[in-house]
Amino acid sequence: MLLAVIAGCEIGFWVLLAAGLLARYALRLRRTGAVLLLSVPLVDLVLLAATAVDLRGGATAGSAHGLSAAYLGYSVAFGHSMVRWADERFAHRFAGGPPPTRSPKYGAARARHEWREFGKAALATAIACALLLAMIALVGDADRTRALDAWLGRLGFVLAVWALWPVTTTLWPPRPRDGAARDTAERARPE
Repeated sequence: MLLAVIAGCEIGFWVLLAAGLLARYALRLRRTGAVLLLSVPLVDLVLLAATAVDLRGGATAGSAHGLSAAYLGYSVAFGHSMVRWADERFAHRFAGGPPPTRSPKYGAARARHEWREFGKAALATAIACALLLAMIALVGDADRTRALDAWLGRLGFVLAVWALWPVTTTLWPPRPRDGAARDTAERARPE
């Protein structure tokens, strides 16, 4: 049951996002688009309520409960930047907005970008772990919440693996290949 709610919330997130952007740009219904985009976080509240009701109803916590906490953490931490990413592309495509910004590819700018994304992942992990601990406290029975303890370790492992990107990008920042650097310099040279 809870897996169906998680899937429905994921679908609901993308449907509300697409509907809000289509209303805002393609249909030129700015107020309707704004209301739809502002309602995207309500999907997270639905999932949070469904998880709490399931646990309070006597269910033994399983993988679906841990997944719901992880989903909520990542949705809160990355949701705003995902909406902004999609908004830039819709504005460019349907409203003549500027081309979307791209993440930097080289040097210190790339390392800063990777650390910023890692910061969001750390926030997502902290939120998910806080939700897991709240679920454990809500149930108050270690036998019924054993599966949630395992999720704490999983989330920590994911964050540790994620840390490899900013660390390696900082220590060995990517550089453009000679041909790419030469092409860029030639385009920048006045004729």
